[in-house]
Amino acid sequence: MVNPEIQSWRKTVESEIVAVTVYADRALVTRRGVVSLTGIERELLITPVPVTLETESVRVSGTGTVGVRLLGVSSDRIYTTEPVVERVAHLTRQIQQLEAEKRHLQAQIDALALQSSFIEGLREKTEEPFSQSLSRKNLSLSETLDFLNFLGSQYSEYAIASGECKVQQQELDKQLQALHASLQKIQTPHPKESLSLVVAVEVAGEGEFELEVSYLVNRASWTPLYDLRFSTTSDIVHLSYLAEIIQSSGEDWIGASLTLSTAKPGLGTLPPKLDPWYIDSPSQQFARRRLARPSLPAIAAQAAAPAGGENWQEEDEVAQESPIPAEIVAAEVSKEGSVVTFKLNGGGNIPSDGAPHKTTIFNDDYPCNFDYVAMPRLVSFAYLQANVKNSPNGATLLPGKANIFRNHVFIGATDLENIVPGQEFKLNLGIDEGLKIERDLVERLVDKRLISNQRRITYSYRLIITNLLEQQVNLKVTEQLPVSRNEQIKVRLIRTNPQIQLGEMGILEWQLTLAPQEKREIYYQFNVEHPPDLTVVGLDI
Repeated sequence: MVNPEIQSWRKTVESEIVAVTVYADRALVTRRGVVSLTGIERELLITPVPVTLETESVRVSGTGTVGVRLLGVSSDRIYTTEPVVERVAHLTRQIQQLEAEKRHLQAQIDALALQSSFIEGLREKTEEPFSQSLSRKNLSLSETLDFLNFLGSQYSEYAIASGECKVQQQELDKQLQALHASLQKIQTPHPKESLSLVVAVEVAGEGEFELEVSYLVNRASWTPLYDLRFSTTSDIVHLSYLAEIIQSSGEDWIGASLTLSTAKPGLGTLPPKLDPWYIDSPSQQFARRRLARPSLPAIAAQAAAPAGGENWQEEDEVAQESPIPAEIVAAEVSKEGSVVTFKLNGGGNIPSDGAPHKTTIFNDDYPCNFDYVAMPRLVSFAYLQANVKNSPNGATLLPGKANIFRNHVFIGATDLENIVPGQEFKLNLGIDEGLKIERDLVERLVDKRLISNQRRITYSYRLIITNLLEQQVNLKVTEQLPVSRNEQIKVRLIRTNPQIQLGEMGILEWQLTLAPQEKREIYYQFNVEHPPDLTVVGLDI
């Protein structure tokens, strides 16, 4: 029971969440509440707040029509038991309903069993008289078949219906088992843990005061998502910048102003410091324990009286004209580097359910151009790529997954890296069958005579590239020669058409521009030399 004297100078502030800033691994929650002060209060109570709260992160401030000093803040753990009467009644009604359905199914099964038993008895009783009538030709063959079909169909119908009822019974048993387990769980409730924040104050007199409390909570995060939509007949990519927010902090964010930030408050503002890197033998090794952090440092300390006012009554008279900001005795300033923040329009509604909730940050169009890359040795078609440029005045695109839609058809997903304003980036858009590529080995010539005691094999390849599209395209064609790992095996490029230089690791690259419906031919030739008694492995071309 609460001491009446304590209750008189401790007042609970009814607060609500007004703003949330979500980071990559936590969130900053801001609560506000208005309270009527009488002048005797020494503590203001905010309750409940979730146990995911980082107690050292709590900050308080406020304004009002009365002078208030904020002296410090502490936390208390509270335990409550959730009311279960309504939930028990609801589960009990569900169980009773399912048990009634199960009894109804059992009645149907019993009735079908009785009908099947009657059909079986009818068969046994009529078997001998029926055979005699058939032998005496008192019954025709069609009458016989009709009677047999009647017995078979009825027996089969009853058996199928009975089987279906038993399957439904099994399904009801599963549902009942789950409901009984849930009922047993809530009938043995566990205390629910939460926190209360206690703000120590000095109050000048009577008046209204709006208290603001902010704190960090864990189990909250956001990640960027993108939808990229384009058409090969347009030089624009439409980008939808989305955010996926997940939180199970223990409190719902309903109607709050929502901001997304890339700041990392958990990393601090100072660069890490390297400790000595010790090595030792196992027999001499020992572990050192770090000093424990205090659970909740005070956010403020006693301050001097307001300048120019030694009695609080004069200050209270000034308060009638304009709000008096709360006097924070000790202010703490945090410094962050350059970060990206998004303040979302409209109120955020993110329940504490651990489920992903998507919201759109913005939509924009980005200029782009397309080109193609081909590796005919591997694939007989070209791959389409889009070269996109982020707007110089646009937002930074953070690393995240992007879904790609081509002509309104989903073609796949890719990962975007960090893309700053003005930066160009590539999107791989899959195979485009509008470019056809044929690759043929037109010559494989083994010299019959040895040259300098070396065997020489000459390979000649021809590529035929056809642009089936109705627009001009840029294409990079990449081929490769074998690379020798043995100094006795020599690989030499003899000729190329169009002429190019051999790149590193045997790479050949041609940059082509093809007009609509144009056909282009590429030719290259190389030889491989090695001693005749040396077996070459990997020359499967």
